[in-house]
Amino acid sequence: MERDFRGADLSGGDFTNAWFTDAVLAGVRLVGATFYRADLQSADLTGADRTGADLVRANLDEAVLRSARLDGSDMARASLCDADASGASVRGVRFLGASLIDTDMRGADLTDAVLDENLFEIKVDDSTVVRGLTGTVFGPITVFSGDSYRELADAELAAWIGARGGRVQVIPPRRPR
Repeated sequence: MERDFRGADLSGGDFTNAWFTDAVLAGVRLVGATFYRADLQSADLTGADRTGADLVRANLDEAVLRSARLDGSDMARASLCDADASGASVRGVRFLGASLIDTDMRGADLTDAVLDENLFEIKVDDSTVVRGLTGTVFGPITVFSGDSYRELADAELAAWIGARGGRVQVIPPRRPR
């Protein structure tokens, strides 16, 4: 594959506006790297270390972030639609105005992550950690438990996160005038 970066250490690199579409970045060190407005659609970032990365306005649609470490990253206005972030560590990440639609976050650690008016239509399970999660979101989320699942929105979503140590305000859908 033309864009196979396995085994590389790209920490601290500036990849502003770069195209990493379909790239293989599995296990790559990207600590503190800048991916402002970068296109990482369908990239494989399994197990990558992106601690403290700048992912502002990055396109991570359909990306694979399984077991990746994104702790302390800035993901303001990022798009993670149809992404697989199961088992990822996103501790302290800033998801400000980000779009997480149909994003799989089962088993992910969102400890102390900050949300602000996010589309937050994620998939979670009992092992997803939301302790210290704060901010405002539009739901709903889908909670998986064994072979069954249920959708939570509004007060029920806020209560589910609250029972696990988070504190979010769920913004109701806007009603047409």
